[in-house]
Amino acid sequence: MSAIDHTVNATAELRRAETQSPSSRVALFEADQPLALDGGASLASFQIAYQTYGTLNAEKSNAVLVCHALTGDQHVANIHPITGKGGWWSLMVGPGRPIDTDRFFVICTNVLGGCMGTTGPASFDPASGEPYALSFPVVTIRDMVRAQAMLVDRLGIDTLFAVVGGSMGGMQVLQWAASYPERVFAAVPIATAARHSSQNIAFHEVGRQAIMADPDWSGGNYLALGRTPRKGLAVARMAAHITYLSDEALHRKFGRNLQDRLAITFGFDADFQIESYLRHQGMTFVDRFDANSYLYMTRAMDYFDLAADYDGTLANAFRGTKTRFCVMSFTSDWLFPTSENRTIVHALNAAGANVSFVEVETDKGHDSFLLEEPEMFATISGFIAGAARRRGL
Repeated sequence: MSAIDHTVNATAELRRAETQSPSSRVALFEADQPLALDGGASLASFQIAYQTYGTLNAEKSNAVLVCHALTGDQHVANIHPITGKGGWWSLMVGPGRPIDTDRFFVICTNVLGGCMGTTGPASFDPASGEPYALSFPVVTIRDMVRAQAMLVDRLGIDTLFAVVGGSMGGMQVLQWAASYPERVFAAVPIATAARHSSQNIAFHEVGRQAIMADPDWSGGNYLALGRTPRKGLAVARMAAHITYLSDEALHRKFGRNLQDRLAITFGFDADFQIESYLRHQGMTFVDRFDANSYLYMTRAMDYFDLAADYDGTLANAFRGTKTRFCVMSFTSDWLFPTSENRTIVHALNAAGANVSFVEVETDKGHDSFLLEEPEMFATISGFIAGAARRRGL
């Protein structure tokens, strides 16, 4: 076995270990607290893996819930136990950051259906002792939020000072504001939408089909068979990663530059730097993510349509809300464009909500919310400071 194979196997074992026994806090919910799901099924027992940062004040009024996107997890501001890299939003969360952990108690959960310790398809089904695989029930964004609310209850927190997140995390923010308006003082949905577009559903379906076409997917039972659909999951990640970037960002970073060669090879190796980059993104993703979780989480995003739960009128989801909103989009984001975010703002205005909106000028695409964007940081810092004053923090 090569050194590369040894590294791959070791990483796969570490990821499987994190699924069952995560390197973070875990809240267990037993049969006396079942979780009813939108699809009609229920989880008689489940667990939520989460991280906290900062200190909860005596009044329990300074809690901020950060919601992660599709490929994120609970490790928002600490070293990731698998990759060894810094948290996925350490630019936003930490001492002196816009979400200041010297001032706020920050909670970040791995969502229901995830693969970093919260119960999902890679978790063991207590009834069989084997991984759930596709016997795990399909979950929705609302199911994820219900589970988070149970954790917040467990922590003894009645009202969250703020709920913040981008992309799929932004969907969770909107669902929190609609489902639990009395429990959310401030909400910051970033680069998101109130429903998934047909184009985005199409991109997700390409990724799912790539995974399911991999022979090692084995009808979803790959974990029980000791396999991993690495190639299919890598292709799914490659396709999705393109949507997170803009044409301008790709051209600025890669152009048509060749990869470690002076001329094209007239073959199908990675002649161009962008090809090599995408292949790297795909293979490193496989090391930290479960393929079935990718299926379940993309499906949850596809099913998200907040207005559908309120007679088809989005404003009804926020009618009478006292929550303060700051909605943000990015000019070069074609995955969740400004028009989608404006739809949210218009609905909030129609509902009489307190809402501010900022469109950040940038050429970095959808991933801008994860990157160094001074206007985003300044906007969120100002919004949170203003809301904290109103909250008496």
